[in-house]
Amino acid sequence: MAPRMDDVMRLCCDISAQEQIKVAVRGAGRGALMAGGSAFVGGLLGGPPGIAVGGVVGSLLAGWMAGGQFRPLPQILAELPPAQRQKLYEDVSAVLSGLDWTDAAQLLALVMGNATLQQQVVAALLNYVTKELRAEVRYND
Repeated sequence: MAPRMDDVMRLCCDISAQEQIKVAVRGAGRGALMAGGSAFVGGLLGGPPGIAVGGVVGSLLAGWMAGGQFRPLPQILAELPPAQRQKLYEDVSAVLSGLDWTDAAQLLALVMGNATLQQQVVAALLNYVTKELRAEVRYND
């Protein structure tokens, strides 16, 4: 990973840790499998009405299992695949376009010393998390 991308990722992790941001990434694939599987079993056991009942029960169960699984955002960011890291880097770099820094510590000092810039970085980070990761965000919990 390029040094500048490392710097931006560290900045995102440090800011999200300071803000105590937690996110719950929806398990869309797992939920779909659970709903589909229960609809299939319902269909085998109860015919066409069983498909409907199984689908509803599976969907409710998948929603219940996905709820409340909040994790710290720095942990989520550390697990991002390279393509998603690149997208986050591009989004946050757009906010940092006027800055010149040599390492992560200097970047962190520049951003943390400017409340407006810090808010813009947090906004870009939250926009990425909600739109790209389709995650639910929770603060200070």
